[in-house]
Amino acid sequence: MDQSGITPNTSNQQLVNGSDNDSATALLQEKQARRRENLGDVTFREYMTVGILCFVNLINYMDRFTIAGVLADVKSEFNIGDDWAGLLQTVFVIAYMVFAPMFGYLGDRYSRRKIMAAGVALWTMTTFAGSYVTNYYWFAVFRGLVGIGEASYSTIAPTIISDLFVGNVRSKMLAFFYFAIPVGSGFGYIVGSVAGAIAGDWRWGLRVTPVLGAAAVILVAFVMQDPERGQAEESTMKPTSYGDDLRALVKNPSFMLSTLAFTCVAFVTGALAWWGPLFIYLGLNLQPGVAISKERVSLVFGGITMASGLAGVPLGAWLGAALLKRFPRAHPFICGAGLLVSAPAMALGMLLTQYYFYAPFVFMFIGEVALNLNWAIVADMSLYIVIPPRRSTAEAFQILISHMLGDAGSPYLIGVISESLKRSLGSGDMESPSMSVQFRALQYALFVTCFVEVIGGAFFLMTTKYIVRDKQKVDRAIAEAEAHGSEASHSQAQEENVPGE
Repeated sequence: MDQSGITPNTSNQQLVNGSDNDSATALLQEKQARRRENLGDVTFREYMTVGILCFVNLINYMDRFTIAGVLADVKSEFNIGDDWAGLLQTVFVIAYMVFAPMFGYLGDRYSRRKIMAAGVALWTMTTFAGSYVTNYYWFAVFRGLVGIGEASYSTIAPTIISDLFVGNVRSKMLAFFYFAIPVGSGFGYIVGSVAGAIAGDWRWGLRVTPVLGAAAVILVAFVMQDPERGQAEESTMKPTSYGDDLRALVKNPSFMLSTLAFTCVAFVTGALAWWGPLFIYLGLNLQPGVAISKERVSLVFGGITMASGLAGVPLGAWLGAALLKRFPRAHPFICGAGLLVSAPAMALGMLLTQYYFYAPFVFMFIGEVALNLNWAIVADMSLYIVIPPRRSTAEAFQILISHMLGDAGSPYLIGVISESLKRSLGSGDMESPSMSVQFRALQYALFVTCFVEVIGGAFFLMTTKYIVRDKQKVDRAIAEAEAHGSEASHSQAQEENVPGE
């Protein structure tokens, strides 16, 4: 068995050697292009399925960042510091990443509709129940349960899109799907702050998404389409063992390098999303004559996050589609360039927060737009460099690595660094550090994210060396499996037509 998970048969061996290899790939790509290259070919039910997936992804990220919009109130409620506040997000992400491989395995083998419906129901109920918990430790436990439910959805949803579409249409649908991430995150800040302010209790911010989640469960269970795995590519490939899946993924350089790069993206987005509103609130209130509320900062930060997603995700998808035909290595190059542009923009935004009112927002918007270029592109790359029956496992593996080394620890790490710096900057006075000390400690801690962005950009640029070769391997494997399936069907038909003696 080769690395692709396909056992070549002798009669089709020519498909995986020499020039026949390239011709098989070309024929497969031409066939896919004829089949699904225009949005006009997409059926109403397929549009409905993508719309449902986007809706669930939207409320998924709303729920994830609602607490970040009311973080100052959460700290006051439970009487905790930056480190314990960061731990809330870390608990969520640890549960999310630990259970992702299990859902990846199930998603490649069982009903994705049932798995996703159960997962959305779980995080909807635990979010609502957790909003009534008054003990910090139990509150953290419920955030972990929310992470388990969200893992079931995030691991499987992109693979449904990959099984419905190919080529340019798949890229556009993935852009639409991942467009919901920054927009949902922005809504999370807004919903958390506005609902909490209206009700006079931050906990009401957590009770909005469960209502939407209940509707999402019904839509997933009864309306969403669950296609056959590899349907869009007419793939006849069958799942291999879980061990073979993992070995093939580890030996796939494009997948591993892009996963490491995306880990840096997760580290940065996790830290900035969690600490960004509080950092800006502290910095702006240090300026003479400025008195801005936590709720207004969360509202503005949420608006910037949404606007950057509205600009960045479609821009990344458009650049990828425009450049890919002339420059086959365009996808990882765009992602890498985006991170290398984002790093200095974010650094400038952090440096100017204490001195200017509008400049920090402008530079952070630029930084987030550049960061958002990669969302749809990374997902597209991860799908076309992995064979169809292995894609849920690949998504789960990428989630595990990127969150384990990324945003599982970044909010807590930034909080720990900030608390440590408060001691030195505040001359040991930890009972009531001044606003200036709190801001400076958090600022120095957040500068770590800029260095991580540069590392991520380097990993993406390294991916450009392997991306074309690894995509061709997948195309060849699908072409070989299709040819093998055709020969098997032809042989069976001949045997059935042989007259009996």
